[in-house]
Order: sequence, then structure tokens, then C-alpha cells
Amino acid sequence: MPLHDVGYRPWTGRPRPRGAAGVIATTGIRLTWKNRWLRRVLFFAWSPAVMFAAGFFAFEQALDEGVITAGRTAIGRLDGLQMIGSLVAESLGGRLDDPAEARRTVWSRLLLAFMRAPQAMLLAVVVGLVAPRLIADDLRAKAWLFYFTRPLSRFDYILGKFGVLAVIVSLVTLLPALALWLVGVLVSPSISVALATWDLPLRIAGAAVAVTLPTALLALAYSSLTAETRIATFAWFATWVACWIAHGALSAADATAQADPQASLTATDDAAEQAARPRPRPRPRRFSWLARAAGIDGSADRWAWLSLFHAQGVVQAWIFGIERRLAAVLPSLAMLAAVTFGSLGLLFLRVDAPARA
Repeated sequence: MPLHDVGYRPWTGRPRPRGAAGVIATTGIRLTWKNRWLRRVLFFAWSPAVMFAAGFFAFEQALDEGVITAGRTAIGRLDGLQMIGSLVAESLGGRLDDPAEARRTVWSRLLLAFMRAPQAMLLAVVVGLVAPRLIADDLRAKAWLFYFTRPLSRFDYILGKFGVLAVIVSLVTLLPALALWLVGVLVSPSISVALATWDLPLRIAGAAVAVTLPTALLALAYSSLTAETRIATFAWFATWVACWIAHGALSAADATAQADPQASLTATDDAAEQAARPRPRPRPRRFSWLARAAGIDGSADRWAWLSLFHAQGVVQAWIFGIERRLAAVLPSLAMLAAVTFGSLGLLFLRVDAPARA
């Protein structure tokens, strides 16, 4: 017979609001940061910012010395730095007569190109290194026995795991882009440029949120479906690659159909007349890759919603005010919303499924 048997007693404490989620997030960040490969990738993720910062500096120097509004024939008489700044302005916004408008246009498109091209690709690698372990390791180690024996809700658990990815993603997208905006302000002739471009940090934050929500929640949903980390990792990268291939194949098919002379024949025009008709050749644009990344190529990507990468780029262009065609934005926006809410619903069903079984 026991001398002292306390038996089962109800917990009479008071849980701190969102305190559990903060503990899960900080613990996860601390454990994740021990990954040596992650630290290397994050260091490499900041390297494209150096090139784009050079673009900001060259543009501001060319704008300050008055060569942005000069004629196009003057490019050959410019020095190296002025020429780079002029080419950046021509690729991203043309030679505008208003320096303030030229600055705002080029800054917005340069920031979008930075977040859309190098950082989005590096983001897939970083998330693939971090996310698959966050929930899969808990399932394999039966850590849910520890988590859900405490006053912890599913929302707190998901919020804590999401906080780990949100911090990691911000190190790849949000903070480098804000640093670029700050570099642009520092190399400008006056601090008043910060007031003229005050909305760009807000647009950067909005573009970062558009990337973080669907990306992090989808990666966590994959992690919650299996206790094997390698399976969640494969599913994550397979989704990116398969969607990219599908988008590229359908876009290439559209481009082939548009380039085929037989596709443009009508009932009143025969093949000989179509072949004899001269076709204007588009003027090649310098730094065309930069213009495409900045979303100013003019063509509507009707298959962007098939790929997470391309859909995020379209929505980011809309947030920066570059893409104004709602018909081109709505499919990608709807796809990202479906991925976000679908992944969130799956997480609510899966995170404590072993405890409810």
C-alpha cells in the first residue's frame, strides 16, 4: 500500500497566449541553425544581392550625372559605370525624362527581379533543407506524446513550426530585398529618396508574404504526411520540378503555335500571301533576362498558375504594381490561395492524428 498516492489531479494553471508557439519556433530555429549546410546556403543566398546592389549604384551614378535622359547614341561615349547604369535603366524602364519617375520605376523592377529570379530558386533549396524534418521527425520520434500531453492546441503547434520556416524564408527573401532598398537610399544624392519610395518596403513585405505562406505551408503539409524525411524531401523537390516542366512544355507549345505560319491563316488569306507579307522583327533588348525577371516582357503567361515558382512571380509583379492585368493575375492568385488553405487544412488533420487514433 503506497504511503502517499496523489492520484490524478487536474491542471489548474493558466496557459500563456501564443507562448507555446513561440517556444516551438525558437527551439526549432536553434536546432535548425546547427545545420552546417543550411548556413552555407544562406550565406550563398545573399551573394546575388551584391550584383543587384552594383546595379543600384550604377543606376544612381548615371542618374546623378544626367546621362539617363541623354540620347541613345550617347551610350558609346559613356564610361563603364555610366554605361551599366544606362543599360539597366533602358532594360527596366527606358530613358524617362523625369528622374524621380525613372528612379521609382527602375527600383521597383530591380527589386522584383531580385526576389523573382535568384531568391525564389534559392528559396526552394533552403525550404527543402529545413521543412521536411520539422514534423516528420516528431512523428518518427513520437514527440507528439510530449507535445499534446500539455495544454497545446493544433494551431499553436502549426504556428510554431511555421514560425521556423518564416524566419528562414525571411533571411532569403525579405531581409536581402530590404537591404537592397537601403543601399539604394544610401547611394542616392539625397535622403529624401526614402520618402519618395516609402511604399517599396511595404511592397517587399507583401511580396515576401506571397511567397512565404504557400511555400512554407505546402512544405509542412508534405512533412506531416510521412515519418520519413527523405520522402517529404523528394515530394517537395518533385513538386517544383514537375510543375516547372509542365509550365515549360505548355508555354513552348503556345510559342510554337504562334510561330507557325499555318496557324495564322484565315479564310480570306492564302498561304502565298501570308508568306510574302513582311513581318516586323522585335528590337532586341539589352539585359533581356533582367527584363523578363522584372515582369515587363509584355506577354501574359497563361500557364503560370501550373507552377508554384511562376505563379508567385506573377503575384509579386502585381504587388509591385508592374502587372496590372487582372486576367493574368487571378489564376495565379487563386492557385496560391488554394495551396495555402489546402495545406493548412491538411495540417490540422494530420499534426495530432496519432494522438486521436
